[in-house]
Amino acid sequence: MLTQDENDLLCRVTGDAPMGRLMRSHWLPVCLSEEVEEPDGKPIRVQVLGEKLVAFRDSDGRLGLVAEACPHRKASLYYGRNEEGGLRCLYHGWKIDVEGNVLEMPSEPPEACAAARFKHPSYPVEEAGGFVWAFLGNGADMPDFEPPPFAPTPDTRVAIGKTMVPCNWAQIVEGQIDSAHSSSLHSSDMVPARVGRAGANAKNWTRPSTDKAPRLQVQLTSYGFRYAAIRRPIANAATHDYVRITTFVAPVTSLIPPNASYNVAQVTVPIDDHHSWFYFMAWGEGPDVPSTEDWRKFLALQPGIDVDADWQKKRTRENDYGQDRRLMALGNFTGIKGIPAQDMAMWESMGPIADRTTERLAASDVAIVQWRRLMIEAARALAEGAPALGRTEPRVPLKDISSFEGVVPKTTDWRSFGTTEMERSLFVDAPSSIAAE
Repeated sequence: MLTQDENDLLCRVTGDAPMGRLMRSHWLPVCLSEEVEEPDGKPIRVQVLGEKLVAFRDSDGRLGLVAEACPHRKASLYYGRNEEGGLRCLYHGWKIDVEGNVLEMPSEPPEACAAARFKHPSYPVEEAGGFVWAFLGNGADMPDFEPPPFAPTPDTRVAIGKTMVPCNWAQIVEGQIDSAHSSSLHSSDMVPARVGRAGANAKNWTRPSTDKAPRLQVQLTSYGFRYAAIRRPIANAATHDYVRITTFVAPVTSLIPPNASYNVAQVTVPIDDHHSWFYFMAWGEGPDVPSTEDWRKFLALQPGIDVDADWQKKRTRENDYGQDRRLMALGNFTGIKGIPAQDMAMWESMGPIADRTTERLAASDVAIVQWRRLMIEAARALAEGAPALGRTEPRVPLKDISSFEGVVPKTTDWRSFGTTEMERSLFVDAPSSIAAE
């Protein structure tokens, strides 16, 4: 349970909010590369942390991310002509390049453009893992760009589902790091089976446990935290545990326990205080990583079918997410198609910003409590001049960060799984008292 002030600190990201400042200390994904694939193609609107921007790829293939409002009379550059190395406003023809330079001012005398001493707001961008990444903070404090942990090599295959969720980012991330809910909410899509480890097929995921009440243990890291959900396996329960390790990489990435075919990750990017972009990735190096089309079909996030051209989902709270009560009567737990839609029904039902002041937390919420404490303390520390969470030394390279799942002997320590020697040396066990908060 949080106080109202703590809840506001956790959730508010716009303007000069401390949590927004924390996010601006990191590179953030702002759109998919496929959305701005074509040189001189259609620009796209991008809104992140309450800031309205436009992304485009110029004639030479360079990516730009600039303020949406033209510097002249503030008309939207989204409607502009993307041509000959820049974005031209339709209103008076002013032309802006990817670096924010004003190239042309045809409504003014020629000498006016030459004398222009201002730059239009623009941000540095990089591409990796199927995303366009931007640094939205102070350029003097910009860290080197690293590809995300779900794209550790240029050859990593990444399939991405995307949609907009009309609620605050924090309740989405809490869902991503909540292992206990999957045994109920997703029980018709994540089914127990006599398998050696979690598996995946075109219809569902399998896991080697029927245990719905995992024991949770948390470990702090320099980049966030990781925790283990420890369950009884179906086979060899007297000597083995089924361990699922979820890893949170500040400020917006969650590495979900993998399966035998591919790894899984989720990223939540705040649009503003009440709306978020939700990305769900399957990734890996092997042939079993699904194609983007197959992944979006599995998630029920197919463009034109489940989401529209602007990634707005068609099954919403207004139509009960397509919930089928007859299907529930036949044994489907939720009656809602698709793991993401099941999650979104829960996240959105909490309201635009969840009221955490009246919650009744339990033992299965240990990771949630730790995440809240971590992020609130990180935002406060940054406001007081400390380095941003994930920006301190020594750092763990993002390519070395991972999650884990498997059936392991009870005699082994879960903390050694899915890590490098360097990473293990930086771990700190979270205090056990968080379970009682």
